Amino acid sequence: MSKGYWVAHVDVDDMETYKTYIAANGEAFAEYGARFLVRGGDRQVREGAARARTVVIEFPSYEAALACYDSDLYQKAKALRDPVSSGDLVIIEGYDA
Repeated sequence: MSKGYWVAHVDVDDMETYKTYIAANGEAFAEYGARFLVRGGDRQVREGAARARTVVIEFPSYEAALACYDSDLYQKAKALRDPVSSGDLVIIEGYDA
């Protein structure tokens, strides 16, 4: 079974309020076996354009990644994020070669 990933690029307008989202999303991520691989950090945009923050989260399966996003737990956390940020999120299946 292939792992699943969330790849997000986010601009945050109010970091103090955004921190409430960070605190709230932990329960959903724990339930679905999520693990942060990238959470902000130093970076260089070498081609194209990017938002201020990049986040990559690994899930044990693509199905778990989808289920986490659709869960009531995550949607409650997302409601805290939406008013203070904008971004792009791709949920993608990992490559098993």
